[in-house]
Amino acid sequence: MLKGFEKTSVPRETAIEARLAVEDFHAEYCAVLDSGEIEHWPEFFTEQCLYRVTEYENTEYDLPVGLVYAEGRDMLRDRAVAISRTQMFAPRRMLHLMTNVRILAANDEEIVAQSNYLLLQTLVEGATTVHQAGRLYDRFVRNGDALLLKERQAVYDTALIANDLAYPV
Repeated sequence: MLKGFEKTSVPRETAIEARLAVEDFHAEYCAVLDSGEIEHWPEFFTEQCLYRVTEYENTEYDLPVGLVYAEGRDMLRDRAVAISRTQMFAPRRMLHLMTNVRILAANDEEIVAQSNYLLLQTLVEGATTVHQAGRLYDRFVRNGDALLLKERQAVYDTALIANDLAYPV
């Protein structure tokens, strides 16, 4: 478990409503990334956000380092533009799967959730492979009827990862 993402007591109805909202968010988030509209990816985050992709061992030892670390939507925009306009790797299709949403905390302003994720990659002339798997630790804020990510920490399960991991989780 990632520090700051401990499970709290959430009334059943609140948890169900929050889980549906998070699942709807994930469906839209994945659809944008999987369709290649990466420059729209930062729109899922608040202006002052944290996005980190890191190995499970770093979280166990409370190390702040990560494979990817971005503070603020502007840093995410820079990353998205760099990926979409300067790809230096073979053409590929990505598929994001996010499952097993657990609501850790929820109130009128914020939802804290944990989910599992799987990122699959298919090279144009190759087989589909598992690119990365792990857990998402998310802190959402409510923005009208929608959610925005205030914090996303993707913790992957292996110390060995593809050297071309550039695509958002």
